[in-house]
Amino acid sequence: MTITTSDLTAPLVVVVGITGNQGGSVARALIESDRAYRIRGLTRDVDKLAAKAFAEQGVELVQVALTVGNEGAARAAFAGADIVFSVTNFGEHADYEREVAEGKLIVDAAKHSSPSLKLFIWSGIESVTELSGGRLSNAKFFDSKAAVTAYARDSGLPLAVVEAGYYMDNIFNAVASALVAKGASAYTFGFPMAKGTLLPFIDVAGDYGLYVRAAIERPELGAGSEVLSGTILEIGDAIRQLAEFYGQNIVYEPISIEQFSESFPYKPVVPILSDMYQFYETIGYYGAKKPSPATILVRRPKTWREYLEGLGRDEIVRRLGLGNA
Repeated sequence: MTITTSDLTAPLVVVVGITGNQGGSVARALIESDRAYRIRGLTRDVDKLAAKAFAEQGVELVQVALTVGNEGAARAAFAGADIVFSVTNFGEHADYEREVAEGKLIVDAAKHSSPSLKLFIWSGIESVTELSGGRLSNAKFFDSKAAVTAYARDSGLPLAVVEAGYYMDNIFNAVASALVAKGASAYTFGFPMAKGTLLPFIDVAGDYGLYVRAAIERPELGAGSEVLSGTILEIGDAIRQLAEFYGQNIVYEPISIEQFSESFPYKPVVPILSDMYQFYETIGYYGAKKPSPATILVRRPKTWREYLEGLGRDEIVRRLGLGNA
């Protein structure tokens, strides 16, 4: 562990959302580095167990809400930063305008409060609306992050964008809501996209931070770079591997948008997900771009199979909601 609180020559890295999947992964990756860092973690609740665990490792914690109207506290939170990792959470409010406003607030706070800033890392993603030529316009949680990316580029900050791939965790939420029993220990499952659709799978909590660490430590990256995380895998192959490990017969069978709209239980998000699945199949998660090579990382990221092995069969059964199947 190379966190320091006394060596003022060590870069001060401010990590937004340190108790979240991405922020926590970034902090852990830097803690594992052989380079010395001072780490300041921003969180809305310093009493969380995850926050306390980081504090015990030497992380400075600052309780702050990075919301519109709280600009003064936001600027104070970034004071003296050499490096910033920033992310927003669309899922907690599902509000495009709010996420863009909060992303811009973070950019502005970092820019105006830290003249020593050498690198501003933003967890961006592609614009579905833009890459589809306006055909797919409901995926606001991608579009909002792309809007902040554009704002950060125009701000003049020394920007690096590290995009998060397809969360491996997402598979379980999707499968659990769409499994169809076809007899004893046999199921079908499908999205409205072909089984050959390619997705950049990533264990975000375990491996996303490796890509951010690469953006910080590799001399060919840094400001001006774009790092795309994840390892490409066909969705059909992912379900096949899940079935093999789980020990049950789960077959991926694509369904139509209409079938998905009728069967998916959470109706408000159907238009969003429908556009996302079409985007993944016809355009690609990163558009025409490919994930960054694993050779830029200090270790190889987990494969989907290794992720399943780490969870274990009992946990997979629980996540799929299949009792003791």
